Amino acid sequence: MEQQKIMIVDDENRMRKLVKDFLRREGYEVIEACDGEEAVDIFFKNPKIDLILLDVMMPKLDGWQVLKMIREHSKVPIVMLTAKDDEENELKGFDLGVDEYISKPFSPKLLMARVAAILRRVNDVESEKMEVGGIVLDKVAHQVSCDGKPIDLSYKEFELLAYFLENRGIALSREKILNNVWNYDYFGDARTIDTHVKKLRNKLGKKGEYIHTIWGMGYKFEV
Repeated sequence: MEQQKIMIVDDENRMRKLVKDFLRREGYEVIEACDGEEAVDIFFKNPKIDLILLDVMMPKLDGWQVLKMIREHSKVPIVMLTAKDDEENELKGFDLGVDEYISKPFSPKLLMARVAAILRRVNDVESEKMEVGGIVLDKVAHQVSCDGKPIDLSYKEFELLAYFLENRGIALSREKILNNVWNYDYFGDARTIDTHVKKLRNKLGKKGEYIHTIWGMGYKFEV
């Protein structure tokens, strides 16, 4: 299997080395860029880059400018790395097409988990069909089966299950689930997630045990 290629863009040498070392340990090929201008130049010469880790505050071109330029030509997954931890910047990132938003300082292990989840999600979407622990979800046909038997899910139950499968093994807060499944334009109570999870568990039968409750936080789908 061909190594997945990740570009890390950050003007801090120490940060690039830290992230690069962790990525290489996980088996990824790493490309480095020390500023936004170099990142854009490298990206358009390497169209097969699988994911970009992009810092916001950089010389020549900042992360927002790089993001806009790349998004005009590509849907490559982009994770923004920034010291700014506020809602306005986070919303700006998602509006511009960011896949993840991680504030510094961060745990390298958490970053690796996010990277793995995003790449897995991209691969799952490309294959259009996901199969985990006897559960098969077909995004194109909008169908779900459990041990070969069809399961009738509502639209939101289907979207919620798809999100769990795409992020299997990752602890997901209620807020994160709400933002990704119900989107930012939903102003209801986060408890609606608990209601949908309960219904989903019931419909999945014994497979519903794959959806683990993380008390005080949210859920994790794990076989």
